[in-house]
Amino acid sequence: MATAVVRYTAAAVTDRGRKRPSNEDAFGFSIEAGVYVVCDGMGGAAAGEIASTLAVDEVLRLLKERKQEERESELPAAAESAVTAANEAIFSRAQRNQRLNGMGTTLVVMATQEQHVWILNIGDSRCYLMRRGKLEQLTQDHSLVEEQVRLGRMTPREALHSPLKNVITRALGTQSQVTPDIFKLEAEPDDIFLLCSDGLTRELPDQTIESLLLGDIALETMAERLVESAKKAGGHDNITCLLVRAEK
Repeated sequence: MATAVVRYTAAAVTDRGRKRPSNEDAFGFSIEAGVYVVCDGMGGAAAGEIASTLAVDEVLRLLKERKQEERESELPAAAESAVTAANEAIFSRAQRNQRLNGMGTTLVVMATQEQHVWILNIGDSRCYLMRRGKLEQLTQDHSLVEEQVRLGRMTPREALHSPLKNVITRALGTQSQVTPDIFKLEAEPDDIFLLCSDGLTRELPDQTIESLLLGDIALETMAERLVESAKKAGGHDNITCLLVRAEK
Protein backbone atom coordinates (compact mmCIF):
# COMPACT_ATOMS: atom_id res chain seq x y z
CA MET A 1 0.00 0.00 0.00
CA ALA A 2 1.41 3.40 -1.00
CA THR A 3 2.45 5.78 1.76
CA ALA A 4 0.18 8.81 1.90
CA VAL A 5 1.53 12.30 1.45
CA VAL A 6 1.24 14.28 4.66
CA ARG A 7 3.19 17.46 3.95
CA TYR A 8 4.57 19.69 1.22
CA THR A 9 7.55 21.98 0.78
CA ALA A 10 7.74 24.83 -1.75
CA ALA A 11 10.04 27.42 -3.32
CA ALA A 12 9.55 30.04 -6.00
CA VAL A 13 11.61 32.37 -8.19
CA THR A 14 10.40 35.16 -10.47
CA ASP A 15 12.40 37.32 -12.89
CA ARG A 16 11.45 40.03 -15.39
CA GLY A 17 13.61 38.34 -18.05
CA ARG A 18 15.94 40.06 -20.49
CA LYS A 19 13.51 42.02 -22.67
CA ARG A 20 10.62 43.31 -20.54
CA PRO A 21 10.97 46.60 -18.60
CA SER A 22 8.95 45.30 -15.63
CA ASN A 23 7.64 42.07 -14.13
CA GLU A 24 3.88 41.52 -14.48
CA ASP A 25 4.03 37.99 -13.07
CA ALA A 26 2.98 37.36 -9.47
CA PHE A 27 3.04 34.34 -7.18
CA GLY A 28 2.17 33.41 -3.64
CA PHE A 29 1.73 30.34 -1.49
CA SER A 30 0.77 29.14 1.96
CA ILE A 31 1.94 25.67 2.90
CA GLU A 32 -0.28 25.79 6.01
CA ALA A 33 -3.39 26.50 3.94
CA GLY A 34 -2.30 24.18 1.11
CA VAL A 35 -2.56 26.80 -1.65
CA TYR A 36 -0.05 27.80 -4.35
CA VAL A 37 -0.70 30.41 -7.06
CA VAL A 38 1.07 31.78 -10.17
CA CYS A 39 -0.37 34.55 -12.36
CA ASP A 40 0.86 36.35 -15.50
CA GLY A 41 -0.73 39.77 -15.92
CA MET A 42 -1.61 41.59 -19.13
CA GLY A 43 -2.98 45.00 -20.00
CA GLY A 44 -0.12 47.43 -20.56
CA ALA A 45 1.40 50.07 -18.28
CA ALA A 46 1.05 48.83 -14.70
CA ALA A 47 -2.32 47.17 -15.35
CA GLY A 48 -0.95 43.65 -15.80
CA GLU A 49 0.99 43.88 -12.56
CA ILE A 50 -2.11 45.09 -10.73
CA ALA A 51 -4.26 42.27 -12.15
CA SER A 52 -1.82 39.48 -11.31
CA THR A 53 -1.15 40.78 -7.80
CA LEU A 54 -4.89 41.21 -7.12
CA ALA A 55 -5.56 37.64 -8.24
CA VAL A 56 -2.82 36.10 -6.10
CA ASP A 57 -3.78 38.13 -3.02
CA GLU A 58 -7.50 37.37 -3.32
CA VAL A 59 -7.10 33.62 -3.86
CA LEU A 60 -4.60 33.32 -1.01
CA ARG A 61 -6.72 35.41 1.36
CA LEU A 62 -9.91 33.46 0.80
CA LEU A 63 -8.34 30.01 1.00
CA LYS A 64 -6.27 30.92 4.07
CA GLU A 65 -9.47 32.08 5.83
CA ARG A 66 -11.09 28.66 5.52
CA LYS A 67 -11.77 27.01 8.85
CA GLN A 68 -9.64 23.97 9.70
CA GLU A 69 -12.70 21.85 10.35
CA GLU A 70 -14.10 22.31 6.85
CA ARG A 71 -14.32 18.99 5.06
CA GLU A 72 -12.03 17.93 2.25
CA SER A 73 -15.00 17.72 -0.13
CA GLU A 74 -15.46 21.49 0.22
CA LEU A 75 -11.93 22.43 -0.90
CA PRO A 76 -12.46 22.32 -4.69
CA ALA A 77 -15.64 24.41 -4.34
CA ALA A 78 -13.82 26.87 -2.08
CA ALA A 79 -10.93 27.12 -4.58
CA GLU A 80 -13.30 27.75 -7.48
CA SER A 81 -15.16 30.36 -5.40
CA ALA A 82 -11.84 32.10 -4.65
CA VAL A 83 -11.04 32.24 -8.37
CA THR A 84 -14.49 33.70 -9.05
CA ALA A 85 -13.94 36.34 -6.37
CA ALA A 86 -10.54 37.23 -7.86
CA ASN A 87 -12.14 37.63 -11.28
CA GLU A 88 -14.77 39.96 -9.84
CA ALA A 89 -12.14 42.00 -7.99
CA ILE A 90 -10.07 42.58 -11.14
CA PHE A 91 -13.06 43.24 -13.39
CA SER A 92 -14.66 45.75 -11.00
CA ARG A 93 -11.33 47.53 -10.44
CA ALA A 94 -10.94 47.96 -14.20
CA GLN A 95 -14.51 49.23 -14.51
CA ARG A 96 -13.77 51.95 -11.94
CA ASN A 97 -10.52 53.11 -13.57
CA GLN A 98 -10.41 53.83 -17.30
CA ARG A 99 -6.62 53.44 -17.36
CA LEU A 100 -7.00 49.82 -16.25
CA ASN A 101 -9.71 48.95 -18.76
CA GLY A 102 -9.14 45.50 -20.27
CA MET A 103 -6.53 44.36 -17.78
CA GLY A 104 -6.45 40.68 -16.94
CA THR A 105 -4.22 37.81 -15.92
CA THR A 106 -3.65 34.13 -16.42
CA LEU A 107 -3.89 31.98 -13.32
CA VAL A 108 -2.86 28.53 -12.15
CA VAL A 109 -3.74 27.37 -8.62
CA MET A 110 -2.79 24.23 -6.76
CA ALA A 111 -4.88 23.39 -3.68
CA THR A 112 -3.91 20.47 -1.44
CA GLN A 113 -5.34 18.49 1.43
CA GLU A 114 -3.04 15.63 2.48
CA GLN A 115 -2.53 13.57 -0.71
CA HIS A 116 -5.51 15.12 -2.51
CA VAL A 117 -4.57 17.77 -5.08
CA TRP A 118 -6.74 20.06 -7.20
CA ILE A 119 -5.35 22.17 -10.05
CA LEU A 120 -7.33 25.14 -11.44
CA ASN A 121 -6.19 27.14 -14.44
CA ILE A 122 -7.21 29.98 -16.73
CA GLY A 123 -5.03 31.09 -19.64
CA ASP A 124 -1.61 29.68 -20.52
CA SER A 125 0.19 29.53 -17.18
CA ARG A 126 0.76 25.83 -16.59
CA CYS A 127 1.06 23.10 -13.98
CA TYR A 128 3.34 20.12 -14.56
CA LEU A 129 3.87 16.96 -12.53
CA MET A 130 7.32 15.38 -12.24
CA ARG A 131 6.85 11.79 -11.05
CA ARG A 132 9.50 9.06 -11.04
CA GLY A 133 11.68 11.02 -13.47
CA LYS A 134 8.95 11.74 -16.02
CA LEU A 135 7.34 15.13 -16.68
CA GLU A 136 3.62 15.45 -17.48
CA GLN A 137 1.69 18.62 -18.32
CA LEU A 138 -1.50 18.57 -16.21
CA THR A 139 -3.20 21.73 -17.52
CA GLN A 140 -4.32 22.71 -21.01
CA ASP A 141 -3.53 26.17 -22.33
CA HIS A 142 -6.42 28.49 -23.11
CA SER A 143 -4.66 29.95 -26.13
CA LEU A 144 -5.65 30.15 -29.77
CA VAL A 145 -2.72 28.12 -31.10
CA GLU A 146 -2.96 25.37 -28.47
CA GLU A 147 -6.66 24.95 -29.15
CA GLN A 148 -5.85 24.67 -32.87
CA VAL A 149 -3.27 21.99 -32.03
CA ARG A 150 -5.81 20.03 -29.98
CA LEU A 151 -8.24 20.19 -32.92
CA GLY A 152 -5.55 18.92 -35.28
CA ARG A 153 -5.53 22.12 -37.31
CA MET A 154 -1.97 23.07 -36.40
CA THR A 155 1.15 21.12 -35.47
CA PRO A 156 3.02 21.87 -32.22
CA ARG A 157 5.92 23.19 -34.32
CA GLU A 158 3.60 25.51 -36.25
CA ALA A 159 2.10 26.70 -32.96
CA LEU A 160 5.55 27.49 -31.59
CA HIS A 161 6.28 29.86 -34.48
CA SER A 162 2.78 31.21 -35.08
CA PRO A 163 2.30 35.01 -34.96
CA LEU A 164 -0.89 34.26 -33.00
CA LYS A 165 0.86 32.42 -30.15
CA ASN A 166 0.22 35.29 -27.73
CA VAL A 167 -3.56 35.23 -28.21
CA ILE A 168 -5.26 34.04 -25.00
CA THR A 169 -8.82 32.71 -25.29
CA ARG A 170 -9.62 32.79 -21.56
CA ALA A 171 -8.28 35.20 -18.93
CA LEU A 172 -9.11 36.26 -15.39
CA GLY A 173 -10.66 39.72 -14.99
CA THR A 174 -11.37 40.65 -18.61
CA GLN A 175 -15.04 39.62 -18.41
CA SER A 176 -17.62 39.58 -15.63
CA GLN A 177 -17.57 35.78 -15.47
CA VAL A 178 -14.98 33.11 -16.22
CA THR A 179 -14.74 29.37 -15.56
CA PRO A 180 -11.46 27.64 -14.69
CA ASP A 181 -10.55 24.13 -15.74
CA ILE A 182 -10.25 21.87 -12.68
CA PHE A 183 -8.15 18.71 -12.43
CA LYS A 184 -7.93 16.33 -9.46
CA LEU A 185 -5.20 13.80 -8.68
CA GLU A 186 -3.58 11.97 -5.79
CA ALA A 187 -0.04 13.06 -4.94
CA GLU A 188 2.66 10.51 -4.19
CA PRO A 189 5.79 11.01 -2.06
CA ASP A 190 8.61 12.70 -4.03
CA ASP A 191 6.22 14.18 -6.63
CA ILE A 192 7.27 17.64 -7.76
CA PHE A 193 4.64 20.06 -9.08
CA LEU A 194 5.78 22.98 -11.25
CA LEU A 195 3.49 26.01 -11.57
CA CYS A 196 4.88 28.47 -14.11
CA SER A 197 4.17 31.38 -16.42
CA ASP A 198 4.66 31.06 -20.17
CA GLY A 199 7.95 32.93 -19.92
CA LEU A 200 9.41 29.55 -18.97
CA THR A 201 7.57 27.28 -21.38
CA ARG A 202 8.05 29.55 -24.41
CA GLU A 203 11.82 29.32 -23.97
CA LEU A 204 12.36 25.74 -22.78
CA PRO A 205 10.96 22.52 -24.29
CA ASP A 206 9.45 19.98 -21.92
CA GLN A 207 12.47 17.65 -22.16
CA THR A 208 14.76 20.45 -20.94
CA ILE A 209 12.41 21.26 -18.05
CA GLU A 210 12.33 17.56 -17.18
CA SER A 211 16.14 17.35 -17.10
CA LEU A 212 16.35 20.39 -14.82
CA LEU A 213 13.93 18.79 -12.34
CA LEU A 214 16.04 15.64 -11.98
CA GLY A 215 18.36 15.07 -9.04
CA ASP A 216 18.20 15.37 -5.28
CA ILE A 217 18.70 19.12 -4.96
CA ALA A 218 16.91 21.89 -3.11
CA LEU A 219 13.71 23.23 -4.65
CA GLU A 220 15.10 26.77 -4.55
CA THR A 221 18.12 25.65 -6.58
CA MET A 222 15.86 23.88 -9.09
CA ALA A 223 13.71 26.99 -9.50
CA GLU A 224 16.78 29.18 -9.99
CA ARG A 225 18.15 26.80 -12.64
CA LEU A 226 14.85 26.83 -14.53
CA VAL A 227 14.68 30.63 -14.57
CA GLU A 228 18.34 31.08 -15.54
CA SER A 229 17.99 28.53 -18.36
CA ALA A 230 14.93 30.37 -19.72
CA LYS A 231 16.85 33.66 -19.60
CA LYS A 232 19.81 32.13 -21.44
CA ALA A 233 17.42 30.76 -24.07
CA GLY A 234 16.15 34.28 -24.79
CA GLY A 235 14.31 35.57 -21.74
CA HIS A 236 11.75 37.35 -23.92
CA ASP A 237 9.08 37.46 -21.20
CA ASN A 238 8.75 37.51 -17.43
CA ILE A 239 9.58 34.11 -15.94
CA THR A 240 8.04 32.58 -12.80
CA CYS A 241 8.52 29.08 -11.38
CA LEU A 242 6.84 27.77 -8.24
CA LEU A 243 7.88 24.25 -7.20
CA VAL A 244 5.99 22.11 -4.70
CA ARG A 245 7.33 18.79 -3.45
CA ALA A 246 5.11 16.15 -1.80
CA GLU A 247 6.65 14.32 1.16
CA LYS A 248 5.61 11.47 3.42
